[in-house]
Amino acid sequence: MRGGEKLSRAATTMGKTGLPETTAIKDFMALIKIGIVNSNIITIFTGMWLAFVLNGLHFLQHLDIMFYTLLGSSLIIAGSAALNNYIDRDIDPLMERTKGRPTVTGRISYPKVLATGLLFIIIGAGLLFLTTAAAGIIGLIGVFSYVVLYSMWSKRKHVSNTIVGSISGAVPPLIGWAAVDPDLSRMAWMLFLIMFIWQPPHFYALAMKRCEEYRAASIPMLPVVKGFATTKRHMMIWVMALLPLPFFMTALGTPFVVLATILNVGWLALGFSGYRMKDDLKWAKWMFVYSLQYLTIMFVAMVIFTVV
Repeated sequence: MRGGEKLSRAATTMGKTGLPETTAIKDFMALIKIGIVNSNIITIFTGMWLAFVLNGLHFLQHLDIMFYTLLGSSLIIAGSAALNNYIDRDIDPLMERTKGRPTVTGRISYPKVLATGLLFIIIGAGLLFLTTAAAGIIGLIGVFSYVVLYSMWSKRKHVSNTIVGSISGAVPPLIGWAAVDPDLSRMAWMLFLIMFIWQPPHFYALAMKRCEEYRAASIPMLPVVKGFATTKRHMMIWVMALLPLPFFMTALGTPFVVLATILNVGWLALGFSGYRMKDDLKWAKWMFVYSLQYLTIMFVAMVIFTVV
């Protein structure tokens, strides 16, 4: 009871300090990080769609697989996000972008957060196992890598935490593919690699923008530990690693290979421009925005080029 009273007082105090007013629905959406769930649905669907197309299957004949996969994946991602909020409840108050989370304000109690996260993961994994065992296993690997390897272990201890976290972020298209075809082909692994390699430059750009917040929370992000110059070099290496991948995806057609290559070269050119700019934070913002557009265009294009 005392803990509940403290949380209630904290929520009231936070409301008076300028945090935006919220509702139960908004708090729940923040708890499960609905933005991350929605963005991952795109990559899950693309993995599933390509597995249908390249295996000569029609998606209308497998609507049950689509339903189980999309809902199951969404639930395990939402559940993992809730557990991440539960684990980070001590450091989230120290960062501007996370201090409004319901686990900080006290609008959702810790036991409810923990129960919600575990329940969503159990139900979501069960739905994935209704498709194929491979999809269910890959989904649980994603949960383990995000909750345990990233949130509980590397995030607070190692500068390589972003790379460790990239494993879970690269799993969604594999889940989508495995739900249709458990024998993961080269194309499935190319989707995984695109997602894995895309994440470090994306999150390093964010870390540069939020460097002082991460420093205040004692999170050893690369810009905090090694500085901006080293971070920029690492980002360029990761972007360059994307260059050869489209040439292993020729099954999607020449137009896709050309588009993907243009996007890769464009990102690389933007990255090199950072060595001429004096404002590192402005450059980081541009790199972050480009990375978001890059991923959306890439995965949407994969679907479009296999339809037309």
